[in-house]
Amino acid sequence: MSVIPQRRIGRDGPLTGVLSLGSWHTYDRMDFREAVKLVRTAVDHGITLFDVGVYGFPGSTPVFTDVLFSAMVRAAGLRREDYLLSAKLWLENYPTQSLRDQLDNALFRAGVEHADLVVLGDLRRDDTDLHQLVLDLDELRQAGLIRQWGVNNWSATTIRALHEFAQTENVPGPAIAQLKYSVARRSIPDGEPFAAVFGELGVTLQSSDVFEGGVLLGKSSSRQIGRDPGGIRQRITDSAEGIQKLANELGATPAQLCLAFTLTHPANTTTLFGATSTGQLLDNLGAVDLAERVPNLRELVEPFWADRGVVDPEGP
Repeated sequence: MSVIPQRRIGRDGPLTGVLSLGSWHTYDRMDFREAVKLVRTAVDHGITLFDVGVYGFPGSTPVFTDVLFSAMVRAAGLRREDYLLSAKLWLENYPTQSLRDQLDNALFRAGVEHADLVVLGDLRRDDTDLHQLVLDLDELRQAGLIRQWGVNNWSATTIRALHEFAQTENVPGPAIAQLKYSVARRSIPDGEPFAAVFGELGVTLQSSDVFEGGVLLGKSSSRQIGRDPGGIRQRITDSAEGIQKLANELGATPAQLCLAFTLTHPANTTTLFGATSTGQLLDNLGAVDLAERVPNLRELVEPFWADRGVVDPEGP
């Protein structure tokens, strides 16, 4: 059984597979037995990082993927040391709602005592006290509730500010930046501001939204998908046919092509994707071989770069 390559989270974090599994709108749409098989197969092939966020908010449709995950790992016979869990923390109500309260709820729902990684959701307010945020995160670390932390779609300047506050307090700073990164959305992770973040600060990349909610694969969906920075989703939709054609020429699937591209980024620790069947998971593992056998992959997908000159490389 082949095992995918492993890379380190941040400068001194644990190793994890170059592919990782997300749970948004996935496990609650699957047959439970198939979901258990999926997670067991993933770990057996070296996928050890699972993004399990709490996505249910007051007034929205309840989501139970994190609760299901706790049952899945038990049914799969996995020990806690067999996998890494990444949880989400949201800042819309911070500091009125403490990070500790959020995390306690997330860990309870996921059936674990600690998160190996927590990723802070989008920064939507200008008055967030970043210095205090760093201190609050370190309290969670010292309490043994988290091991590392990172951010989701934050600007390079803000990540640098977090790092400087952490240095001042002599505590660990952000280890990973989860960023939208795909054959269509390249401007931010490939830009100069983040090249400095990755190179100087030791922050690594977790690529997300790699399929644009399935749009890059030629799929249409009524499910909620991520934000559309730059208003380019129609351009992305129109590129699906070309992506299919190139994938065919390379003897690959569009999903393998999209995943393989992200693996070429030098700072990429792991690429996050969702799968709703074991067959889909196994097929997507072929992205690793594709990235290795097509050395000019970045050049081949350049025509699909939709946010070039549209989105500021600095980030949100």
